[in-house]
Amino acid sequence: MHERKVDVAVIGAGTAGLNAMGQAKHAGKDFVLINGGELGTTCARVGCMPSKALIQVAHDLHRREIFDREGIVGGDALSVSLPDALEHVRDLRDILVDRVLGATTDTLGEAFVEGYARFVEPGVLQVGEDTIHAASIVIACGTRPVVPPAWVDFGDRILTSDTLFEQDDLPGTIAVVGLGVIGLEIGQALAHLGVSVTGIDALDTVAGLTDPDARQSAIELLGRAFPIWLGHGAELAQADGRIRVSAGEHTVVVDKVLAAMGRQSNLDWLAIENAGIELDSHGIPVFDEHTMRCGDSRVFVAGDISANREILHEAADEGRIAGYNAARADSTSFARKTPLAITFTSPNICTVGVPFAKLDPDTTAVGEMRLGPLGRALVMGANRGIVRVYADQASGVILGATLVAERGENLAHLLAWVIGEKMTALQLLRKPFYHPTMEEALQGALRDLLPKVDLAPDPIDAPADLEVLC
Repeated sequence: MHERKVDVAVIGAGTAGLNAMGQAKHAGKDFVLINGGELGTTCARVGCMPSKALIQVAHDLHRREIFDREGIVGGDALSVSLPDALEHVRDLRDILVDRVLGATTDTLGEAFVEGYARFVEPGVLQVGEDTIHAASIVIACGTRPVVPPAWVDFGDRILTSDTLFEQDDLPGTIAVVGLGVIGLEIGQALAHLGVSVTGIDALDTVAGLTDPDARQSAIELLGRAFPIWLGHGAELAQADGRIRVSAGEHTVVVDKVLAAMGRQSNLDWLAIENAGIELDSHGIPVFDEHTMRCGDSRVFVAGDISANREILHEAADEGRIAGYNAARADSTSFARKTPLAITFTSPNICTVGVPFAKLDPDTTAVGEMRLGPLGRALVMGANRGIVRVYADQASGVILGATLVAERGENLAHLLAWVIGEKMTALQLLRKPFYHPTMEEALQGALRDLLPKVDLAPDPIDAPADLEVLC
């Protein structure tokens, strides 16, 4: 048994852990990075990057459906080799993973410890035969897909985002259970690649949408690719080597089921009860999101295990915050960025700032534009969807937005920056909006919003989007 003392121990070599390690290294601290399981970050290996590669293949193929009306002939002859497409996705995945490893763990030497860490007592970790005493510990051990225990009996007929991209081929039929970001993105991509997809969610919404108008638009548009069953959980049964999936009054028999019901933390591997920190009712450490510190302890959390903002850029920020504070005696509080979430379906589904469900209807004004008349969207064959913008009624300050729109990812970023700067609807409306662009959808929503807020332009009869000089 080997004992070792360090200033900072980081558990997990994902995005959060690598960023935490970077801060400890920058501060000149003696550190170790501990990781059990696969390297290369969840994003690069099984998450955002391979899924986007698959989505791009699916999108490129799906474009053939509008070729006829654009005068492009021969689209019907286009097809896809699914094994080759999956190999392409894995090739891109491997490139991205190799880049991560080459810049991080491959260069660490003895500072990298491979194995699963467990708390022995506060400040003490066991990794295989090694005992590590750490002045500060950053927990960034990530998450894994949720698979109900009863589904284990179905063996490899149950897929997750961790196993889908390792398939040599895609099934002819699949049920996607869970219509959050992962379920929607993969479900639509598979449907566009020719797989018969059925989408199921126990909730009555998709992508976590709480805005009723945006929710209706998203369900309608995504339902063009595959049937969507909402409001009932999925029940599985054996069916002659296949799987019978029931949800309420609906039943379908499929070759495979994609479990996309979220992810669970890997804390259960960590003996977290020995860490000497407070846990909430779900067994998640109680922490300050501005310091990532657990109470008065020298334990910090970062990344998806926080169950706070399970998105890469937030994981990176949390890692930097946790690592910065772990390397110092006193904790510094950092501002968090405007909430931003994007589902890369076609159209994109985006939420920015304060979600609709958390707005006060008595003090909030809402502006919207439906994409039907938008020139650029019409040219792209994507003039369906909606942009909804929320503002404080008294001040006109923009609070949040929900978008169901092609290239919504770009509009969502713009709105996140605007919200971060506490801009008003009038201030944003007075910025240039080029024609023809998708940004004009935002312009339309702002024009709809402006009369509903109390802050009016002066003089009142002047064009709202033009600023009077004298």
